[in-house]
Amino acid sequence: MTKTLRTAACLLAAAVAVTVSASSAVADDHTDRRADDHAGLQQVLDQAVADGMPGAMAEVRDGRRSWFGTAGVADTDTGRKRRQQEYFRAGSTTKTFVAVVVLKLVAEGRLSLDDTVDKWLPGVVRGNGHDGSKITIRQLLNQTSGIFPYTSDADLATKQWSTAFLKVRFNSYRPEQLVKIAMSNPPSFAPGKGWGYSNTNFTLAGMIIEKVTGNSYAEEINRRIIRPLGLTKTYLPGEATKLRKPHARHYVKFLVGEDTTTPYDLTDMNPSWAGSAGSIVSTMNDLHTFYRAVLSGRLLPPALQKEMFTTVSTEGVQWIDNTAYGLGVFSQKLSCGVTVWGNGGRIHGSWTYAMGTRDGKHMVVSNINGDWNNPISILTKEMEAEMCPPSSR
Repeated sequence: MTKTLRTAACLLAAAVAVTVSASSAVADDHTDRRADDHAGLQQVLDQAVADGMPGAMAEVRDGRRSWFGTAGVADTDTGRKRRQQEYFRAGSTTKTFVAVVVLKLVAEGRLSLDDTVDKWLPGVVRGNGHDGSKITIRQLLNQTSGIFPYTSDADLATKQWSTAFLKVRFNSYRPEQLVKIAMSNPPSFAPGKGWGYSNTNFTLAGMIIEKVTGNSYAEEINRRIIRPLGLTKTYLPGEATKLRKPHARHYVKFLVGEDTTTPYDLTDMNPSWAGSAGSIVSTMNDLHTFYRAVLSGRLLPPALQKEMFTTVSTEGVQWIDNTAYGLGVFSQKLSCGVTVWGNGGRIHGSWTYAMGTRDGKHMVVSNINGDWNNPISILTKEMEAEMCPPSSR
């Protein structure tokens, strides 16, 4: 793998010039109308667009107060503004949904976090040094399995993150196919001997859910999370290529190849390559509801809530700085010393962050409909603008 491709693969794991515009909108009956309280966050949104992103939006909920801000556009052709009600591809926030389902199965005594992958998927994790009999479900969920990330496979990364994707964007992938791609590469490290972000881990977790329950992982997420929480705007698209309306256009600048500067509209694509690792579609409101439930402990018994938020360090790995990873969630220590919790996601043309205080009472959900100019830096600045005391900025 070339140095450029290796760098691109790391960015994948972490992970248009338009006129600047900004607005605030009423979110609900409890909207905080003191816009100055969020002027710093609005400034980050405005700056992201001034620096070349198509559009950005963020919604804050702090107790019973809420605020919504936006900058830029949802569609660079029409100039249509971003809207609070938009559907967007929410990437690896999918991992939190999958982890909650697995932990619910643990609570029911149907599996254990200490079960090996081989117990449920015999022979699937095998080859080039991989051994599913030495990897536990816990290690899948906290990214310490060492299993090679299929998104870092040289051939697949080139197909996904260069202009070659324009020809294959509607191709379908089965999870078994993605795992097989991972197995064609050596492990990143021995199980439990390091930390490395791998979408293969959550592809396998989705497969285990299906083996244990006899239902698809999407059905289990719907039954155990989406319907009980009333997440009417959240869905697993499967192989569906179009987003429900309303939605912003999702713009991509490819990471590798000859053309890395042209923004392409990749709103329509088959997201099966992300599957149970990153294909979910949601909205601002639904992600607020879900992550507040996750953080506050509404979804799991106390012992498993503790498991979910027991973290391992990501230090020394090219990922998001100052983070620690739990079971499908992570913490991030901001520059002012405040720690926020939740998850984020990246998929073609869409970056999402859903992070907040450990009790879930103060949350920020944000989405950017472009994937260049280091969106992680932008999203982190948004968190600092909202969560850090003014005197510490």
